[in-house]
Amino acid sequence: MLCLGSILICETPTSLIERHKVEEGRKVLGKIRGVENVDDEFDSIIHACEMAKQVKDPFRKLMKPVSRPQLVISICLQIFQQFTGINAIMFYAPVLFQTVGFGNDAALLSSVITGLVNVFSTVVSIYVVDRAGRRILLLEACVQMFISQVIIGIILFKELKTTGDNLSKGEAIFVVILVCTFVMGFAWSWGPLGWLIPSEIFPLETRSAGFAFAVSTNMLFTFIIGQAFLSMLCQMQAGIFFFFAAWVIIMGAFTWFLLPETKGVPVDAMVDKVWKQHWFWRSFMIEDDRPDVKVV
Repeated sequence: MLCLGSILICETPTSLIERHKVEEGRKVLGKIRGVENVDDEFDSIIHACEMAKQVKDPFRKLMKPVSRPQLVISICLQIFQQFTGINAIMFYAPVLFQTVGFGNDAALLSSVITGLVNVFSTVVSIYVVDRAGRRILLLEACVQMFISQVIIGIILFKELKTTGDNLSKGEAIFVVILVCTFVMGFAWSWGPLGWLIPSEIFPLETRSAGFAFAVSTNMLFTFIIGQAFLSMLCQMQAGIFFFFAAWVIIMGAFTWFLLPETKGVPVDAMVDKVWKQHWFWRSFMIEDDRPDVKVV
């Protein structure tokens, strides 16, 4: 499926322009937007590409204060994405469902159900994100994931006192529904938006370098959670859900206070319309911070 998708997907306008295929880039931009008049956005991409060409050391540029908001947000989004507990639940769903009383086959079937919920809920994000915005999806999901995890934790803490205890059939099914509700909230918010937001907040001159930090952070914390979860589940038992629920509160606070809305903002207008308008990040926006740009 990935192979077929890579054949069907088109090049991005920015990539085409950077490779001097300007007219092809204009056509693709019009196709993506569904309109013929894309002159303003096309000119902004041209300008951003010209500025990106002048930066000779993107990693050095990335370490400067003017790049701090994008770098911090991108890294934090990747950390938070893993500390929702989603990979822990998806990795060990069969073990989890066996713990609450399902047999081996039923546990595997339940994990398939959560996987399907994950896929179809991601489609919701594709259609809603550019209409509702990024922040509202993230905040709504925090509430949804927090409630789901707390209720799961309470049920398991109350009913599974000793090894060998099982939930009643009704309670076990309710836990599966709550897990699906949690996965649903993640799949239309922190899952796809954890990748979308970093891709659109970095200027072109530091986008590759910044995204490298984001991907590396994601892989590191995926490994940490994957290695630690089973031991944490054994030691903390139901408390593991309260642990992740606490992180969801932190994520919600971060989104509310430090993550600006970027819906519909062109890449070259991000500084003026987003970062310089934000109560905290505007202090990092230095007017002329380009000593590494060489102008001939």
